[in-house]
Amino acid sequence: MNTRVVTAHIPNELADQIDQIAARLDRPKGWIVKQALVSWVELEAKRHQLTLEGLADVDAGRLVDHVSIDAWAKNLDKLA
Repeated sequence: MNTRVVTAHIPNELADQIDQIAARLDRPKGWIVKQALVSWVELEAKRHQLTLEGLADVDAGRLVDHVSIDAWAKNLDKLA
């Protein structure tokens, strides 16, 4: 696997938290940062995919009007 170094300035408090997690898990700080980045990138990819799906629904005319949503929301109180 090819790798490269990525540098980022982060707040001291966040760096301290990374240090603490690395010590607790007995893992290198780089491993902690890599795990965090992998998780964030996966989450961001999912958000992007959901946005594209939502836009495709709009383009296809699959919409719910405001009145229907408002009626549904008001009905939630009755269910509780």
